[in-house]
Amino acid sequence: MSETATSPVEAAGALRDGAGQRVVVGLSGGVDSSVAAWLLKQRGFEVVGLFMKNWEDDDDDEYCSTRQDWIDAASAADVLGIDVEAVNFSAEYRDRVFAEFLREYAAGRTPNPDVLCNAEIKFRAFLDHAIALGAGCIATGHYAQVRSVSEEAGTRFELLRGADPGKDQSYFLHRLDQQQLARTLFPVGHLHKRQVREIAQRIGLPNAAKRDSTGICFIGERPFREFLSRYLPTRPGPIEDDGGAVIGEHLGLAFYTLGQRKGLGIGGRRSGSGEPWFVARKDLARNVLVVVQGHDHPWLLARALAAEDAHWIAGAPPPDDDRLTARTRYRQADAPCALRGVSGRGFELHFETPQWAVTPGQSAVLYRGEVCLGGGVIAASLVHATVVPA
Repeated sequence: MSETATSPVEAAGALRDGAGQRVVVGLSGGVDSSVAAWLLKQRGFEVVGLFMKNWEDDDDDEYCSTRQDWIDAASAADVLGIDVEAVNFSAEYRDRVFAEFLREYAAGRTPNPDVLCNAEIKFRAFLDHAIALGAGCIATGHYAQVRSVSEEAGTRFELLRGADPGKDQSYFLHRLDQQQLARTLFPVGHLHKRQVREIAQRIGLPNAAKRDSTGICFIGERPFREFLSRYLPTRPGPIEDDGGAVIGEHLGLAFYTLGQRKGLGIGGRRSGSGEPWFVARKDLARNVLVVVQGHDHPWLLARALAAEDAHWIAGAPPPDDDRLTARTRYRQADAPCALRGVSGRGFELHFETPQWAVTPGQSAVLYRGEVCLGGGVIAASLVHATVVPA
């Protein structure tokens, strides 16, 4: 089989590049999506902005920025000279994303709703709406890239990391499929954040200096435990150390995640090494939260994991003997690993070095170099380290 690959920049421009071709850009109110719209307009696209409203429960709350984001999106659209409309996907978001978020937390896991939001809302409901508006493709301000690969069987699309390693968002996009990637452009994916802000300042965008949003979209920057307690009941139980001694009481296992250090209520309790406490395990059957002392305690280190609900961007998993790397959480560095036990919708990853706080519910995302291959939802860590690394 012979194949030729275009560069990321060529791929971004080759997809229906030209005057009069309509693209709908997801305008969030931030600088990235605004610059994405400007770049597409410079390439001759007919650009239409779409502002997605995905949450309604507390629009007037001090933590919700939806109204200001809409003002910023409309102001940017005015400078860019493009039309923008607001579309309410709150019902879809509640059914497809938030309901699953609550189910996962109730089951003691720690989900990543941004991954599901991208697959179900931003690149499904949004894409369907854009097609209904007569668009051939959509675009967002994500820091990722799409590359088209010509093969004998047709064209295959690859998801690549963003050029800015500090902003790369391919982790959150690993559940996209061939049909979605074929209709998606990431205009800022080949740029660094600094360059995006420089463009925004040069063309006079009002949100050029707007700070990046943080946190889960529907929670914003409010206290997480306070938000979650509005939807899930508390169920107090004992906190035990690794020797089985009760050293405190938790509010409910749903309110804690593996590796958590703050908010345990035992910060003043010192024993053994005197090091900080970390959540290491959740015993659902006994409703017990298990904590250990020290960042590198063996119970926090895993050499392997099992994942379920696997998704492969190419439609099939890579070979078992392929040299891969993986991330078990967004901000974690890539770790060399071996893919094993692929069956049905599950797989195992075995790492060369122990991974810290492998957390059920989070995503394990695989890469071959710069190419994001897909991933799955972590179900369990399999082998814990027996020796604390020096």
